Amino acid sequence: MKTYAIRRKNAWQSPEEAQQVAARSGQVANSDFPDDIRWIRSYLLPEDDGTLGTVCIYQASSPEAIRRHAHRVGMPADEIFDVADTIIIRPDPAPEPAAS
Repeated sequence: MKTYAIRRKNAWQSPEEAQQVAARSGQVANSDFPDDIRWIRSYLLPEDDGTLGTVCIYQASSPEAIRRHAHRVGMPADEIFDVADTIIIRPDPAPEPAAS
């Protein structure tokens, strides 16, 4: 499998909606594409129109497998980029607990 970055533009109205779709995405990847898709992580991005997009990191058998998975889940896969290599300076930061 190769590593890909997927850009999903203007896809969600809220972080909660993105989380719901993410749960479905993981289920579909595990049940329907176990040999073709491995979701690594996603980053939510604020879009200019107030919606949310993402950059998602996947390992996949092909860009077409990513498109099939996205279609099955009902989410976009606007751009798919091959990842040439990974440079890690620091691990992703852990989310900070919400203030109460």
